[in-house]
Amino acid sequence: MLALGAAPLIYLATLALGRWLKRAHHVPLGLMFQLLCVALAAWAPLRVLRADGTVKSWQDEGLRAFHAALIILSTIFALQLLRRLYWQRWFARKHGAEAPKLLQQVFAFAVFCVAVTMVLKVAYGFRVDTFIAGSGIIAVVIGFAMQETLANIISGIALQFGKPFTVGDWLIVDSQRAEVIEMNWRSTKLRTNDDYYLDIPNKAIVSHTIVNLSYPTKVHSNRIRIGFEYAVPPNRVREILRRATANAAGVLESPPPKVYLRDFGDSAIIYEIKYSLDDERRFNDIEDAIRTNVWYEARRAGLAIPFPMRTVEIRRPAVHADKLTADLREQLARQEILSPLDDTQKDRLLEHAQIRRFGRCEKVIRQDSEGCSMFVIIHGEADVVIHANGTDTTVATLHAGEAFGEMCLLTGEKRSATVIAKTDCDLWEIDRAHLQPLIHENASLAERLSELLARRRMATEGVLAAQTPAQVVEQKRQEYAAGFRKKIRSLFEI
Repeated sequence: MLALGAAPLIYLATLALGRWLKRAHHVPLGLMFQLLCVALAAWAPLRVLRADGTVKSWQDEGLRAFHAALIILSTIFALQLLRRLYWQRWFARKHGAEAPKLLQQVFAFAVFCVAVTMVLKVAYGFRVDTFIAGSGIIAVVIGFAMQETLANIISGIALQFGKPFTVGDWLIVDSQRAEVIEMNWRSTKLRTNDDYYLDIPNKAIVSHTIVNLSYPTKVHSNRIRIGFEYAVPPNRVREILRRATANAAGVLESPPPKVYLRDFGDSAIIYEIKYSLDDERRFNDIEDAIRTNVWYEARRAGLAIPFPMRTVEIRRPAVHADKLTADLREQLARQEILSPLDDTQKDRLLEHAQIRRFGRCEKVIRQDSEGCSMFVIIHGEADVVIHANGTDTTVATLHAGEAFGEMCLLTGEKRSATVIAKTDCDLWEIDRAHLQPLIHENASLAERLSELLARRRMATEGVLAAQTPAQVVEQKRQEYAAGFRKKIRSLFEI
């Protein structure tokens, strides 16, 4: 009776231990733990009674049942405790990530098989070795039938221990770029940039060469090949390709892009661009941006990407010269900064007109960079972006007929903002070399340009506000005009 009276105490003690583990280590407790407490409270008194020789036959059967339940439930609780304290804590702290689910599942399955063996041998007295030997033929048959599955499981275990990749890594598998989404006992699941899901058996993964784009760091390089005509000097092509690549969104500044002359092809010299990125999800967008920028850079430089010899070249007719001249003359008449020029000087400026085409999102000029030209928008739109305090802010959008870069053209100051093509843009670039002869011929032109720049600077800084005294406005105007006059005379060597 004393042994039976101890059952409630054993139940409460075990339950208290479980509650402490839950509070101290957040070990999940549920119905299985409650059953474990009941099984232990029932098995311990019966075990004592059996040792005293007072147990009855039906009690002996109950003892075996509770013993078997105790082994199974204790194994389940031990696995939960192991998962919380070892897999999720110690393993994660040591390796920097939670243990792979496949490794946890394989270990739990092995431990559970041992527990079942103990139940059969200890609780019920079965000869497990005889059972295993007798079922050898069945095991061989099952092994042949499941050899593919077993191969996948073994390969999955090898992947877990070898760790050639982890969830979140980007791989190249059979020429496909894909992100690892899940690794389980049978297969590895991946997702491509096009949101296609690939379910590749572990055996197939192990048997192929794996290219991990995310190890040891996410920074990695890609290469693009492009051909240019034989007549173009290689160093000139390299500069164009480097600039086009560096301006593509997503390309890392460090390490900087490189360009190699790779081959002399049948119809072109083949160049190879090497660039770096750290986000494989943007791979398609980055390659599109690079190729697009190359096209625009090549067009602005007057270069052509050769057609293959086996194709027929078809060229679209160029814009009629008279129509282009009329458009430029119209835009020129709207430019206040060029209003001091007379008609003859404007015609001479038009003779040297250079039309530059920029693609959407291309940077036309960069803040704080040197320059010697201004731009007039013929077609399209462009955003004016200022970088300050680590932030890029769009302060204005320029439209057809508007100009930018005149301060850099006339005074040599660095660019005060970055201008980015919002749409495909046709720009008229007016170079300092074409304006300089006109200023040399007309000394008063520098004076008028200085006054015009002074008024624009005052308007920008708000000096022309209504509340500003007229004397202050005039003094400021003269101060600005004198400063600009000095810069123009020095820059244009007047």
